[in-house]
Amino acid sequence: MKVFQILKEKKLFFFQVFLTLYIGVNLIGGERGLISYFEKNAYEKKLSIENLKLKNELEFIEHKNKLLSKNIDLDYLDILYRTKLKFGKKEEILIILK
Repeated sequence: MKVFQILKEKKLFFFQVFLTLYIGVNLIGGERGLISYFEKNAYEKKLSIENLKLKNELEFIEHKNKLLSKNIDLDYLDILYRTKLKFGKKEEILIILK
């Protein structure tokens, strides 16, 4: 009986404690909490780095495509067939390095 009397007399205090704990737990560990914020921030940094790598790779491929388009760059073709086919002229000495 004394427990019920204490609860009736101090229900505002218990309500405030419960509300404070609820807000504190959700602030730190909830779906939109502090821990989730740091996880999402790290994931965003990882995605931005990957985006930058993909942009650089796309620029490189576009550059190679421009070299092989309508206006053929003979120097680039020379470099390609020498490296891919290990081709050279009679007077040249080929040294293959790995």
